[in-house]
Order: sequence, then C-alpha cells, then structure tokens
Amino acid sequence: MSKILYIFAGSVWAAAAELAVAELGYKDGENITIKVVNLVNGENFAPSFVKLNPNATLPTLEAGGKVYGSTAEVIAALAKDAPVKVKAGTSITETIHEEKYDPNFAMLLSRNEAELTAKGAGLAGTFIGNRQAALEKYSQSADAAPYKAFYETKLAQNGGMLAIVTGKAPEEHKAGFFAKSQAHFDSVKGAVLEVLPGFLPASGFIGGEVPGEDDFHVGAWLARIAATCGAKSADDAPAAFEKAYGAPVPASVAAYWGAWTARPSWKTVYASGLH
Repeated sequence: MSKILYIFAGSVWAAAAELAVAELGYKDGENITIKVVNLVNGENFAPSFVKLNPNATLPTLEAGGKVYGSTAEVIAALAKDAPVKVKAGTSITETIHEEKYDPNFAMLLSRNEAELTAKGAGLAGTFIGNRQAALEKYSQSADAAPYKAFYETKLAQNGGMLAIVTGKAPEEHKAGFFAKSQAHFDSVKGAVLEVLPGFLPASGFIGGEVPGEDDFHVGAWLARIAATCGAKSADDAPAAFEKAYGAPVPASVAAYWGAWTARPSWKTVYASGLH
C-alpha cells in the first residue's frame, strides 16, 4: 500500500518531512503520494481531516493502515521503510520539539507595539484571521459534531490570538503577550547560540556524512528560525541571526547551516524561500 503524506509548503514541520522524503529516496507518484492541505486557508480544520488526524496538524502520514499524526512519528515511519537507510533519531528530536523552542510561535511572537502592528498587517495576521474563519465555518457543519470539543478549544485559542493582532484585546492581555513573546524569543536565541552547539558536530550532520532522522527536524527548525530573524534565503541567514541576536552564530551552527543548504533536498524544499 502506497504511503500518503499530507504537507503544506509554508509549514515548518511539513518541511522536515519533505526533507526526509527527498533524502530517504522516496518519489512522489511512485512509492509515496504527496497531498497538499492549505494551512493558510485552514483546510486542516475540515472535519474530514480532523477525523484523519485529531491534532489537525501537518505533516500527517497514512501508511500500512495506520495514521501518523506527529512530526516525529511521521519521520520515523518514513525512515523505517525507506529505500535509503539513515541514522535513527535520538533525544535531540524531542529537544527541538520542546514547547519553549516552538518555531510556530516564533513566527507569531511580538515583543512590542511595532512588531505587533507589522505581524498583524502581514502573513501572520492573514493566517490567524483565515484560521478563525475556517474554524467558524467547519465547526457549524454536521460532520463536525463528533469533534465539538476540538472546535470549541481551537476557536477560543485562535480567537484570543486574533483579538491581540487586531488590537481588540484588553491591554493586560496584550502586555502578557509581549512578555510571553520576549521570553520565547530569548529561549529560541539560547537554542541557536547555546543548545544546538551542544549536540551539533564540527562538520557534517548529526547523522554522520548524510542527514539522519534528527537532522530533518533540526534543519527545518533552523530554517524557520532564520526566517523569523528576517532571512529570505540561505545566504541571508548568518547576517540575519547576528542582527537579531547581537552575536554571530557559533562555528558548528554555521557549518551545519552550510552543510544543509548545499544539499539538493534543501534547494528543492526551500526553492521559494525559507519558511
């Protein structure tokens, strides 16, 4: 039975799965089928997709009669049956997925009024607004009834975020968001400057000469963080990191970035820019 992988081009963790597909020897239309779920339009909140993956997240993989709904599960399943064998994942994968390093909140965070205004007027504002509209639409359909609790929770969470970016939230909520954003920014900065150097090799990949399971997660995470720092392409990233963090990235991080960005898989997944 062919594998079906659900992705979206702007998704940080779907990109991790895309890197895995390319590196592990899968070919769309041959030994895997790639399907796109548009996150910007909230298609992941359709009852049919919530039924498939109760988390309504990407990537999602159908394989061997099972559904894998987390990034770690998806990549492990892809690696298990892959034409190309690579080093298995370690606790590094768990580390990079810790909430304090969440790359999705890194995209949305705003530490002050200026950043909030910019986010509200940009893709982040569009994304949050579209999500709310999709949640409201899908939650009213008859097929949504079994997932009532899911929709209620998501409507409240996303609605609170929408109120902040549209300037409708109380001042104390906005102040709390600024504080949370600063703390998250500092946590991610620490990950780039201190945590990553603790497990990255001096050259090559965590998996050795070629990327292993951990690398698919770490590489995609680093690409998103570079984008949140203002980098549009691989070449922009070192300067973007230094401007955002006030210090150049450690040598091991720079070498790792260079190793990844030189690979054909990276150039394919990030052909339209970092995300």
